[in-house]
Amino acid sequence: MSAVLDPTGHTAGHAHDHHDHAHHGPTGWRRWVFATNHKDIGTLYLLFSFTMLMIGGFLALMIRAELFQPGLQIVNPELFNQFTTMHGLIMVFGAIMPAFVGFANWMIPLQIGASDMAFARMNNFSFWLMIPAAIMLVTSFFMPGGAPAAGWTLYAPLTLQMGPSMDAGIFAMHILGASSIMGSINIIVTILNMRAPGMTLMKMPMFVWTWLITAYLLIAVMPVLAGAITMTLTDRHFGTSFFNPAGGGDPVMYQHIFWFFGHPEVYIMILPAFGIISQIVPAFSRKKLFGYASMVYATSSIAILSFIVWAHHMFTTGMPVTGQLFFMYATMLISVPTAVKIFNWIATMWRGSMTFETPMLFAVGFIFVFTMGGFTGLILSMAPIDIQLQDTYYVVAHFHYVLVAGSLFSMFAAYYYWAPKWTGVMYSEARGRIHFWGSLITFNITFFPMHFLGLAGMPRRYADYPMQFADFNMVASIGAFGFGFMQVYFFLAVVLPAMRGKGEPAPQRPWEAAEGLEWEVPSPAPFHTYETPPRLDASATRVIG
Repeated sequence: MSAVLDPTGHTAGHAHDHHDHAHHGPTGWRRWVFATNHKDIGTLYLLFSFTMLMIGGFLALMIRAELFQPGLQIVNPELFNQFTTMHGLIMVFGAIMPAFVGFANWMIPLQIGASDMAFARMNNFSFWLMIPAAIMLVTSFFMPGGAPAAGWTLYAPLTLQMGPSMDAGIFAMHILGASSIMGSINIIVTILNMRAPGMTLMKMPMFVWTWLITAYLLIAVMPVLAGAITMTLTDRHFGTSFFNPAGGGDPVMYQHIFWFFGHPEVYIMILPAFGIISQIVPAFSRKKLFGYASMVYATSSIAILSFIVWAHHMFTTGMPVTGQLFFMYATMLISVPTAVKIFNWIATMWRGSMTFETPMLFAVGFIFVFTMGGFTGLILSMAPIDIQLQDTYYVVAHFHYVLVAGSLFSMFAAYYYWAPKWTGVMYSEARGRIHFWGSLITFNITFFPMHFLGLAGMPRRYADYPMQFADFNMVASIGAFGFGFMQVYFFLAVVLPAMRGKGEPAPQRPWEAAEGLEWEVPSPAPFHTYETPPRLDASATRVIG
């Protein structure tokens, strides 16, 4: 251990300072409602995001149940489109983004030797903003006319024709955006101002780097989304005609504004995943990360290039050929820094003393399926091919390979990697492996057939389809129910026992080769850590004292 921390996390000589009232930790509901501790808020974010994952997953299973065979079985087309829209909004804004913020809250102060996040009360506020927004989204199904049914992209002119639930959806998006911006400011200030002495920027863990870049992206693009949906709101109620052709507006302008937000948003949902994988692969390969500096520059390049590729979502809107060529080449260019990352992970594993505990299984699974999703994206970057595949199930398959297999698998990897430090108990390796193999197999059964459906011309967001698409849809629906079951299994068999403290006690360093300051504190991590900045060794990965 170190001279900096005793096993309770108190700092020598500071037993009666102004923090003392919190050393015992608040209890009961007050601990959670008034939480300002980064660990508690991180836990709240993770529990909230898992709840939203289950709600969004239920909507996905309703979609797949309807598509199990041709004909209308369960829902009518209007409700089907509501399920499709709300599934997308809930998964993106309610499940994936809050989960990564939860990991950031938990790990960034531990990894940089900070006592907490910079703005503890704003941290609490940014979490609790999400609750009313989530309630508004979910309860929109019970409003007159049902939930929004314009697709998760909220394209005009459909949004101009929706019922009052559209306004609730817009309000919820504004609140979620405000929460994201506050969280990002907090993360940036914490990383830039609260690192332990000796931890320079180029010695920070990759997870911290990717979140620093992601936070800047969020601050840059969330106001763009706010602008687009505010213009939609004024079109609906205040007589403007930004997107209404009857008044001289242009629906395609909405697409430009939305995707200027939407494409960086895709990288907001994957860059923290890159950071997680960059922590786990070296730990289980028992080697240093290959090409640390190139990983930092590649991450920065992806963030910058993400601002110049937005219109590759719009090749079918009548774009001039010159514009198509620019966005086609820009999209191909962004695959280069992404390929650098994959190369570096493989080079890290090359000739390493690898073991395959559950975190490493999910990390390798991530690299495999994310690479497949990246290749299908590269195919869609080519305008002539994209014009054929636009709005088909090929696109659905592509972005689920990137976001479900990408973001979600990295989060599972992060949970198995860091949860022993959070809970103080080891998860069951056998249950973790069941969760991994069950998820990987059922995921591919669900989404791989969608490539063939898209190539055959099946459009997305349709509640019915002709007979020739029946077999692949049936396979995909069976896989989807299996995938959903595996995530319920994960919560009941892995997370709940850990939350109750059941399992082998976790050592301070459950992974022998893992590097980073988070492994310098006891397991479970004390309520307060690093009340005075730790003194670091030359590598900034260990505490000395």
